[in-house]
Amino acid sequence: MSSLNRAPASPAVLFGDSVLPTAGGLPNPGATNGSSFADYVTATAPSLLPQGNFEGIAPHGTTIVAVTYAGGVLVAGDRRATMGNIVAQRDIEKVLPADEHSAIGIAGTAGVALELVRLFQVELEHYEKIEGAELSVEGKANRLSVLLRGNLGLALQGLAVVPLFAAYDPIAHKGRVFSYDVTGGRYEEHDHYAVGSGSIFARGALKKLHRPTLDEAAAVRVVIEALYDAADDDSATGGPDMARRIYPVVAVVDAGGYRRYGDTQLTPIVETVVNARLQRPDGPMVELS
Repeated sequence: MSSLNRAPASPAVLFGDSVLPTAGGLPNPGATNGSSFADYVTATAPSLLPQGNFEGIAPHGTTIVAVTYAGGVLVAGDRRATMGNIVAQRDIEKVLPADEHSAIGIAGTAGVALELVRLFQVELEHYEKIEGAELSVEGKANRLSVLLRGNLGLALQGLAVVPLFAAYDPIAHKGRVFSYDVTGGRYEEHDHYAVGSGSIFARGALKKLHRPTLDEAAAVRVVIEALYDAADDDSATGGPDMARRIYPVVAVVDAGGYRRYGDTQLTPIVETVVNARLQRPDGPMVELS
């Protein structure tokens, strides 16, 4: 907060790899009528926002899943990006921290989605610096909804972004999951959800395997199984690549904040799932009670 007002005069401010023009450092927060960084960029340099005309086929990210468990929430995503029937990238990362206590997974047009995530990250950080407090979980979810609504023009051109937002609620002491549509509509989900081209298959797996009593280790196994099922039936979703050691991105958000599982942690879990599929290709069966 106060450090912003003490910043030395500067003709420009960096935003990502771009430059925001200013008369002398960051402006007075009151000049933008609020603490929204997105509003400031819109007013001073709208060309830096995710907008414009795109030529050709843009890479698309695919399946993201999220599940709540007893101590928080897990978000996971496959690593494949496609352009039509071509694999554009095998190791794209679609699950990223929004701030210290929340995560965002992205499906849809990869380039636009990543720019939107960067803007969302700056938006949350900017608010905290200006107001001196972190946004509530509902506030963060609402801010993301506003950014998506601003992308509606691109969505109507086929360059849609569909995120999945997850956060730990320190008041309710639980993980929460929010889904969105391309118009910015926000919906809180219960227990689990999936978005992207393979989501219909991932949701089927989540319905069978999720339990409210899951611990973190079991929840990781559930999201890996769900992504495996999505890759099994959706060509745009990439399964675990054992030859290249490319595994899904798995992140957890709990009372301790955001943390991502490393490959060393994921390797035994992924190997267990893949070896079990060699014996039962359709995945684990759920007993009827």
